[in-house]
Amino acid sequence: MKKYEYVWLDGYQPEPYLRSKVKVTTDRTPPEWSFDGSSTQQADTEGSDCILIPVQEYKNPLFGDSLVMCGVQTSAREAHSTNMRHSASEIVTDEWWFGFEQEYFLTNPDGSILGWEEGIPERAQGEYYCGVGAANVKGRDVSEAHLEACLEAGIELTGTNAEVALGQWEYQCLGKGIKAGDDLWMSRYLLQKVGEEFDVCVNFHPKPQAGDWNGSGMHTNFSNEVMRSNGSEELFTGFCEKLGEVHDQGIASYGSDNDKRLTGLHETQKITEFSYGVSDRGASIRIPIYTVEHNWNGYLEDRRPASNADPYKIISHIVGTLTS
Repeated sequence: MKKYEYVWLDGYQPEPYLRSKVKVTTDRTPPEWSFDGSSTQQADTEGSDCILIPVQEYKNPLFGDSLVMCGVQTSAREAHSTNMRHSASEIVTDEWWFGFEQEYFLTNPDGSILGWEEGIPERAQGEYYCGVGAANVKGRDVSEAHLEACLEAGIELTGTNAEVALGQWEYQCLGKGIKAGDDLWMSRYLLQKVGEEFDVCVNFHPKPQAGDWNGSGMHTNFSNEVMRSNGSEELFTGFCEKLGEVHDQGIASYGSDNDKRLTGLHETQKITEFSYGVSDRGASIRIPIYTVEHNWNGYLEDRRPASNADPYKIISHIVGTLTS
């Protein structure tokens, strides 16, 4: 018997929630499987059947045999309107590489941030970045367990670190083509499953704590073959200009409540403005020094996406803009 843990995105707005259920079967590969879409904002009661279509399979490091990332179809066998993966998969190829820098806060079940149980920390942010020691770091056990789970599952995390606020963390997830989006969503799923074991929750909101504290982003590094091997200053600045021309469309695809984070402070550009620059972490798009030093061969970093952004929407926006 096989135990498959199916994972999909529901229909809640402005961002979907992850859902899962386990199938026990003699099938050697994950079969299609229906679910009650009326309980996930994806159907009404009279026509409640939606269908899970397996699109990516991973080794399950926590339970059973496999994790199965799924797309959702309607009972009429059409891609569901909430299935952002479907449209992204039609325009992206494996020549496009994406490195998502996923930031998040760990909280207690009551919503208080780890280490903030007595209120605002006495020390300002910054001392906690890549910190060490019980006074500077909260939740390292969760971060490390999550890293091990993702690597065992076959998801390429390239690093982790404590972020600038106490209880805030980041990991970097690298992937190619549409699988980059699959991997990021599954890494988020595993993070929340690992959190269950430690009785902590994960907060992906871009500004969970008001005031003089950094928010949480998901800086997106991206490149295609010509950027990596046959680039030029003209190519890179031209791509930045193209993204700037559709800045408002990008913001609309980059997560809700992002205006609370993109204020022009805390290493961000204002949400109403667009800019780019070499090594500039206050710009909308950073041109990494790596790219310049390698004769304009490398990648770009879009610093606008929020921590709660849908990677499929990010992929669609970047690739759709730069290939149109």
